[in-house]
Amino acid sequence: MIKVMLCDDHAVVRRGIRDTLCDAVDITVTAEVGGYSELREALRHHACEVLLLDLNMPGRGGLEVLASLKETASEIRVLVVSMYPEDQYAIRCLRAGAYGYVNKAGDPEELVTAVRTVAQGRKYLTPEVAQMLAESVSRPVLEQPHAALSERELQTLLKIASGRRLSDIAEELMLSPKTVSVYRARVLEKLGLTNNAELTVYAIRNGLV
Repeated sequence: MIKVMLCDDHAVVRRGIRDTLCDAVDITVTAEVGGYSELREALRHHACEVLLLDLNMPGRGGLEVLASLKETASEIRVLVVSMYPEDQYAIRCLRAGAYGYVNKAGDPEELVTAVRTVAQGRKYLTPEVAQMLAESVSRPVLEQPHAALSERELQTLLKIASGRRLSDIAEELMLSPKTVSVYRARVLEKLGLTNNAELTVYAIRNGLV
């Protein structure tokens, strides 16, 4: 039996994922948590072979959690389940130590297949991600300016482009408005832009939203 733990701050999403996985006779969900602090506690008390991890969580983001697990030499295999487009986050996650990346809007059967693949110690790659990975290895890639953004900077860019106010972003990410303003300033500097309108246009032109 494959022991799976869910880490997503939306209870409705967790329920949908749990229901999908529980239909599989060889998968059991041992725990559900809504953030990093709960995750650390759950890992002490519940068995887990595969961790299904959302990227967009309050407090510590998904890539930070991946880095933390890597630092502790954890044997848990992480499968990222996110709403973000594969071409923006999948390669980042794989480089950070994830075993696979699945979009929340995908086929539920794909999620089950991904869990089984990861549980066997193999990477789960969709054809699109496999192609991106192959291209990054076979030839130099001229990365877009946003590839240099940190996880929080990219999250800030995406949320601003989606129409969120800085106060809303601060609340969602459990950060101070001042910290979010700093991230916004860094994004503007790295992308060579001057205001939120230009950020939104940039995000749309590059398929980020």
